[in-house]
Amino acid sequence: MNDGVNGVALGVFIFFFLAVTVMGFLASRWRRAESDSLDEWGLGGRSFGTWVTWFLLGGDLYTAYTFVAVPAAIYAAGAAGFFAVPYTILVYPLIFTFLPRLWSVSHKHGYVTTSDFVRGRWGSKGLSLAVAVTGILATMPYIALQLVGIQAVLDVMGVGGGETTNWFVKDLPLLIAFGVLAAYTYSSGLRAPALIAFVKDTLIYIVIAVAIIYIPIKLGGFDEIFAKAGDALAQINPATDKPRGALAPAEAGQWGYATLALGSALALFMYPHSITATLSSRSRDVIRRNTTILPLYSLMLGLLALLGFMAIAAGVKVKNGQLAIPQLFENMFPDWFAGVAFAAIGIGALVPAAIMSIAAANLFTRNIYKDFIKPDATPAQETQVSKLVSLLVKVGALAFVLTMDKTVAINFQLLGGIWILQTFPSLVGGLFTRWFHRWALLAGWAAGMIYGTAAAYGVASPTQKHFGGSSAEIPGFGEIGYIGLTAFVLNVVVTVVLTFVLRALKAPEGVDETSPSDYTADAGDPDVKAELPSATAGAGH
Repeated sequence: MNDGVNGVALGVFIFFFLAVTVMGFLASRWRRAESDSLDEWGLGGRSFGTWVTWFLLGGDLYTAYTFVAVPAAIYAAGAAGFFAVPYTILVYPLIFTFLPRLWSVSHKHGYVTTSDFVRGRWGSKGLSLAVAVTGILATMPYIALQLVGIQAVLDVMGVGGGETTNWFVKDLPLLIAFGVLAAYTYSSGLRAPALIAFVKDTLIYIVIAVAIIYIPIKLGGFDEIFAKAGDALAQINPATDKPRGALAPAEAGQWGYATLALGSALALFMYPHSITATLSSRSRDVIRRNTTILPLYSLMLGLLALLGFMAIAAGVKVKNGQLAIPQLFENMFPDWFAGVAFAAIGIGALVPAAIMSIAAANLFTRNIYKDFIKPDATPAQETQVSKLVSLLVKVGALAFVLTMDKTVAINFQLLGGIWILQTFPSLVGGLFTRWFHRWALLAGWAAGMIYGTAAAYGVASPTQKHFGGSSAEIPGFGEIGYIGLTAFVLNVVVTVVLTFVLRALKAPEGVDETSPSDYTADAGDPDVKAELPSATAGAGH
């Protein structure tokens, strides 16, 4: 690792960082409407077309942490880390079936969050609150890990991080990056990450294209890379007395690999930031087109994952696995291009962190503040509260990064995936049927949350006594699988059984404010346009 500051790489990094900062503040004037509402600040006026939405969703879903963590997982354990590739392939046919329906009903009723839809569909503020709280909890550590990605890059460049005990030297660069992110998100809302996503994705595609050609040439080709990686992964890990990993998942780990991929695919578009980017598009056709072209990012992710094997073959040695890929770039690239790669990772953290903080703030404003604290809040007040909460969310994520062990942060993000998957029956189920009972959905959610959290708490790792991962033995099967998927199955079973019971008891079902035509209408339909609520209308109020 570079013992001093890499001045050239740092200079290139700062150039790109300043460029996107300026873009972030200028974004407040991009397609700006006169109204001061959450539709404008939190959803960009619901006006983004196919390419803006594609870059925004790509910037939202393929984060700095993806850039750092997926190849880092392969660097640490081998092909088991490739689960991220099949799950991003599985997710797009899945979302093709339900995201256009969610867009249509949200556009018709002015829904800003998933909890808005849950409240309107099931007539239950309690279920809506559960979905909102789950979304905020699951998003917080995700934001924190974007900051971990920035910190990893700064560490490798020799500014911040490292082993120094001087907090000012260690954390000041991260604090500056955080301050800039908070400022332009507050000012420009979703328009800022939408505009910056163009730069972020362009840089990442350039870096991946160069890395996948240039680094193998320097290392003697892919045959040599896989041979060295296979030898290194076959070595015994003293902490577990087992091989470090393998080039292909062992038979004992295949069920865990498959369930983690499937569970992650089901969970990805339950995250509030995924839905926020989706609802910002101007038509359901934009959503359908994006589900067909977003798999291009899966191709990029597959190539990106190979960097983990390259880091092993290049002899990269780091105590913190999250530094493996930044250190590989530092070792293999000329300083100026290493700066471009570091900028891609750093900017790749800013885009999703901004969207995540906006999404979490919208959940608080619409489904906690307006539903339970100030029901008569005006659109301007809603927007102001969301702006302030977006700052508080970032402060919380920053405190998480600065005060807790990074391994803990990573595993809390895995716990977030277990949690957010438990909102699937209420959201996706509600888009196709109203057979479930609202109280049964709430009970199923609670069962999944309690079981998932308890099971994850019981998982130990060589570095942690609790919350050491997201896979555990599946009760009654003896196989190791993804806890989130097991909790999801429990959630569905409880929901179905209690629905039969509650229907037999004729328990009140709540009022559905939607109609069947709401789920298939497009903004291009003149009849729908005439019925659309104004930007100042609240969902369900």
